[in-house]
Amino acid sequence: MDMLARREHSEREVFRKLASRGYEESVIGETIADLVADGLLSNARFVESFVHSRFQRGQGPLKIRAGLRERGIDDAAIDDCLDVYADQWRELAGQVREKKFGQSVPGDFRERSRQMRFLQQRGFDSKQIQSAFRDDDW
Repeated sequence: MDMLARREHSEREVFRKLASRGYEESVIGETIADLVADGLLSNARFVESFVHSRFQRGQGPLKIRAGLRERGIDDAAIDDCLDVYADQWRELAGQVREKKFGQSVPGDFRERSRQMRFLQQRGFDSKQIQSAFRDDDW
């Protein structure tokens, strides 16, 4: 309960944490089932919280998707939550680029490539990255 009071967790996260503390798998399974039944543990709430916090940090959908898969969330739940932000990813990519590198769009290929790699590491796809450079006639 103390773990759940701090932040939302996925079922897989709770399972891993309890297993690392030496609890038996059968006890962990029963505990997780009870928490889900009581509404104290919800993968849906976890996904919403995770996506919102990562969006606020300036991470793109590819990186967020990878993080959720790592935590045991199925693709359908991920898609549903990422679709909420569908029309905002391109704008976020531009904001992240401007925050890191300033408003002016680079004129030379080397700097432009560096900035594109930065956005790619942040988890944005190629269309979103290209839209971050929309002021450029390149």
